Amino acid sequence: MEQTLVKEIEALKVKHNAVVLAHNYEPGPIQDLADFLGDSLALARWAQKSTAEVLVLAGVYFMAETASILCPDKTVLIPDSGAGCSLADTITPEQLISWKKQYPDATVVSYVNTSAAIKALSDYCCTSSNAVKVVESIDPDRDILFLPDFFLGSHVVRMTGRKNIHVWNGECHVHAAIENEDMVNKVRRHPGAELLVHPECGCTTRALAIPPKEATSRVLSTDGMLFYARTSPADTFVVATEVGLLHRLRKENPDKTFLAAHDDALCPFMNMISLEKIRDSLRYGRHPVKVASALRTKALIPLERMVAVG
Repeated sequence: MEQTLVKEIEALKVKHNAVVLAHNYEPGPIQDLADFLGDSLALARWAQKSTAEVLVLAGVYFMAETASILCPDKTVLIPDSGAGCSLADTITPEQLISWKKQYPDATVVSYVNTSAAIKALSDYCCTSSNAVKVVESIDPDRDILFLPDFFLGSHVVRMTGRKNIHVWNGECHVHAAIENEDMVNKVRRHPGAELLVHPECGCTTRALAIPPKEATSRVLSTDGMLFYARTSPADTFVVATEVGLLHRLRKENPDKTFLAAHDDALCPFMNMISLEKIRDSLRYGRHPVKVASALRTKALIPLERMVAVG
């Protein structure tokens, strides 16, 4: 059945001059099918570079919006329009407007895991892989409103040492649920393993407090984890992020062992996408995502700044 679906999708891609862009947290069969695979920043770059007329975004809704903003002349489809994001839902435009009034001279840095409406109210966007770089590019004397992820914002504060960063109290429910005890116990059961932690995790501070003699801990984005795993001499890793990433880690490093810090760290929204839905998205043009021109013009500025910082 799976092979039949893949063949159908490949034929439909040729017919419609389409590509499939998949996030690192998608299920394994979708990762294997994808033309481009990466984190939010990588997908944004691939969307801009692709010569395809149709982009099928195997991810969550804000990613499809981002592709539409960056590629207004392309058709952007998301196989399931209900694939949202609990983190993006933690702040509304009304809340951001109110927050900005408290700090009228502040620079707004929004994680890419936000709606187009939030991006349109922002000065910069960032991903977990370049959040520190984005903040470091801003005048150190200027206040920063960082949103919506509290744990990523706390990581940026820790890495930059800036005292003028105000962080929104939002979270990704999947990363926030990765518990300290589960993670530490997993590390202790595998002496010599390296611990890779996504900065959205609530357990980041605890991970960094683990004595070096027990484990080496590194806070990395998903693409950062992928790069580090390829180059590290270690052969065992405990990975604190959404478990979909382990498929790619294992595939790219078959001689190494990757263990989930929390086996239940599964994003229900990422897993709403399936091969059947990708096929039907291509077959029937489901579900188009188009950001209105006026909103796109405003949201494009912080996104282009994000891509430019790299």
